[in-house]
Amino acid sequence: MRFTRTSKLLSVAAVATLALSACGGGSDNAGSDDAAVNSSAIITANGTEPQNPLMPVNTNEVGGGRIMDLLFEGLVSYDADGVTVNELAESIETEDSQTYTIKIKADQKFTNGEAITASSFVDAWNFGAAAKNLQLNSYFFESIEGYDAVSAEGSTADTMSGLTVVDDNTFTVKLSQPESDFPQRLGYTAFFPLPAGAIADPKTFGENPVGNGPYMLAGEGAWEHEVDIDLVANPDYTGTRVPQNGGVTFTFYSSFDSAYADLQSDHLDILDTMPNSALKTFKTDLGEGRYSEKAYAGNQTITIPGYLPEFSGEAGELRRQAISMAINREEITSVIFSGSREPATEFTAPVIEGYNDSIPGNEVLEFNPEKAKDLWAQAEKISPWPAGEAFTLGYNADANHKEWVDAVANGLKNNLGINAEGKPYATFKELRADATGKSLTGAIRSGWQADYPSLNNFLGPLYGTGAGSNDGDYSSEEFDKMLSEGLAASSPEAGAEIFNQAQEILLKDLPVIPLWYQVAQSGWSDNVDNVETGWNGVPVYYEITGK
Repeated sequence: MRFTRTSKLLSVAAVATLALSACGGGSDNAGSDDAAVNSSAIITANGTEPQNPLMPVNTNEVGGGRIMDLLFEGLVSYDADGVTVNELAESIETEDSQTYTIKIKADQKFTNGEAITASSFVDAWNFGAAAKNLQLNSYFFESIEGYDAVSAEGSTADTMSGLTVVDDNTFTVKLSQPESDFPQRLGYTAFFPLPAGAIADPKTFGENPVGNGPYMLAGEGAWEHEVDIDLVANPDYTGTRVPQNGGVTFTFYSSFDSAYADLQSDHLDILDTMPNSALKTFKTDLGEGRYSEKAYAGNQTITIPGYLPEFSGEAGELRRQAISMAINREEITSVIFSGSREPATEFTAPVIEGYNDSIPGNEVLEFNPEKAKDLWAQAEKISPWPAGEAFTLGYNADANHKEWVDAVANGLKNNLGINAEGKPYATFKELRADATGKSLTGAIRSGWQADYPSLNNFLGPLYGTGAGSNDGDYSSEEFDKMLSEGLAASSPEAGAEIFNQAQEILLKDLPVIPLWYQVAQSGWSDNVDNVETGWNGVPVYYEITGK
């Protein structure tokens, strides 16, 4: 998963049926049969400065995540429709959905020539899970037997008992309980293999990562911090995502308006998010065949940390409910986003199998200013709001957030009678640093781009106790228990029912306030063809060709 700048229960068979519907306009695979293809072209795309050095098990935001997905190849990957495809996995077999035997393809190598073996996975997963290594994605290994021992606070243990190397090309994974969707998760960043040097010196490795994916760094120092990162096609790559171009350069823009200006002048090839200022005009600005508008597995929320005194206990619960009901989602999505966003009715996304827009308790996400004012008054009787303090909503100023954040703050002022204001962070990286460091002094805007197509991916990594992306430090034994039951369900349909029941708990506690579901509005220059947006809202970079 990944936190979005604007950063995963289904069987493989069920996922294969998932197809995302277009919201209208544009062509999502706008190749031209008549245009000459330049397969050596370097594609330029917008991006964001990664929060951390580029270690797969410590990357959980979209800026670093899209780079990881190009530099590395996992056991499986996901195609543009979210279908799981074998990559390094020769086979993933189980008789009981609890013990899996994984065979990897022979003669695979990292770009430094080091062989990829079963140990490349087992060592990487053990490193990622161990508490002492402080990796943000450690939560993704919680299903593996022995995770509790290595992840416990203060633990010095190095290995999980559920991982066993059988031979160079085979390892086994024993889970703490049967979970039939385990193979589907294995395309996520956390499960990528690592060369020995990454574990020996993670910080140094993270500055110049060595992977095994369709692309590799253009050379030493290819990542110029706060500026860009240059990737080139990996000539030895043999997987399913063979690059149709010579490389991808991600430019880290300070605003989408600047990126859009570059797109219009053909100085930028791919822009995956339209600035608010262009939402009414980008289709005519760019013209037919140069834009796409497509629903994807992502949402926008407000995280209110449970560790803040004014949002703890019964008073805190009432305040969160009051804030939610004081937000006019319909008006904001209509006026600011020109109707291109859909107000949220729960915590996941409509394109995910099992989505339910009628979960009991979701009336707390409806605009009801009178009820909101009453709830806030009830909270005041229990524990008064700190005198002279404003409710702040943090956001990264390098993306499209100020306008809607100001609208939310004005709504809280008008409907609750409180002092509310936006709190800008210069960059997404700075906002994420406060969030992961649990040093927030107020609420922040947050968003989620799915790691793999599953209801659980919108729930476990964000709201499970101790999860790496649980910014608000939420914890509920009842919720954790239902997550576990959902993972162990006998069928995807049964699992989805349990996950939606778990959302009833979230609708009461509101660890975050769901706002709206995301739409990928992307555009491209006259210099490229064959542009498609994937199920997760990310352009399929390796398919893009130059003209």
